[in-house]
Amino acid sequence: MAKEKKAKDVDFAGKAVPAESRKGLVTMFMIMLGFTFFSASMWVGQQLAEGLDFWGFVESLILGGVILGAYTGLLGYVGAKTGLSLDLLAKRAFGEKGSYLPSAMISFTQIGWFGVGLAMFAIPVSKELLGGSAAAMWGLVILAGVCMTASAYFGIDSLTIFSYIAVPLVAVLGTVAMIMAVNQGDGTIIDQFAKSSGSLTIIGGAGLVVGSFVSGGTATPNFARFAKNGKVGAITTVVAFFIGNSLMFFFGAVSSIFVGGNDIFEVMIRLNLFYLAVLVLGLNIWTTNDNALYTAGLGLANIFHQKKKPMVLISGVIGTVASVWLYYNFCDWLNILNCTLPPVGIIVVIDYFMNKKEYEIEKPQLKTVNWFSVAGVVLGAVVANVLKWGVASINGMVVAAVCYAIGQMMFKKKA
Repeated sequence: MAKEKKAKDVDFAGKAVPAESRKGLVTMFMIMLGFTFFSASMWVGQQLAEGLDFWGFVESLILGGVILGAYTGLLGYVGAKTGLSLDLLAKRAFGEKGSYLPSAMISFTQIGWFGVGLAMFAIPVSKELLGGSAAAMWGLVILAGVCMTASAYFGIDSLTIFSYIAVPLVAVLGTVAMIMAVNQGDGTIIDQFAKSSGSLTIIGGAGLVVGSFVSGGTATPNFARFAKNGKVGAITTVVAFFIGNSLMFFFGAVSSIFVGGNDIFEVMIRLNLFYLAVLVLGLNIWTTNDNALYTAGLGLANIFHQKKKPMVLISGVIGTVASVWLYYNFCDWLNILNCTLPPVGIIVVIDYFMNKKEYEIEKPQLKTVNWFSVAGVVLGAVVANVLKWGVASINGMVVAAVCYAIGQMMFKKKA
């Protein structure tokens, strides 16, 4: 009898991505760009437009983009170089069971943002299209939740195909709407920004830029591991994140100036582009929500020692059921949790560069828990949320790095 053919694991949840499954620069760029099309980033664009003039806005984007690019670029390099997901990297840096902490944190936040994204689509669309009834809203929540969960369920191949479709559409249609809005405004875009309150500093604006995507950016290895080498992983991450995030901030800023809102959807509605507005909003949220569920599935698979696909389904159900509640009650908490993830990312990066030889071993001997890594995340998260000076995520990363470095020195002395 012929041997039963095993289904190919295209997502490699439990091992490094092999060379034959790696992807080139263009494909990785589209995947990473789709990842950054995050509608909540437009809220930050609104805050920046209200608090800074045009050149202050641009300077904040550049400074914040450099910081975010350095952080995610390093994670992209490590992910591509090793072929390992964030959760597998965390097993080496935090220990077998210690990795449950970062896996739980990233899964929790990504399910949360998935739910918020569903509501960000369903609430305004049901209001504009279906009269805003609760039944219409929930109908759209469920429909969008099923569609987005289904595409995340099929893994990286599905994410790749969808990115090739959605990314150009969102970028082109959103940019055209933004230009149309600016042209209909009073004076140049510089004149329109000049009406801002001036309540933000450049550093404060950069902090908002970093904070807007630093938690999602921590999951960079989950996608960059498919890049054909470390260089491609780092370059596509840095360039895509800078372009994608900047575009979202500009969408939010122009929306604030043009309609007093925080979403390009509102701008397109004002421009009588209703159906295009629904398309852009839906695709924009879908690209990020796919990645969020994919990341949550990998995290839960690590914790519960299950396959990724069932964990994606569970994550999708939880995020869909809780979406409206999350939207109205949890955004502030999710922003607090954003500060807890950069310490995870910086420990993963430092562990790789301090122990490169160990990453060449396919099945290394893992600690049960690296308590210094765990302490670094806990203390880093506390400092990031409590200390009001500087950029929160950087403060958290510095504390986490110090804790981890102390632990490494102690381990080496014992050895």
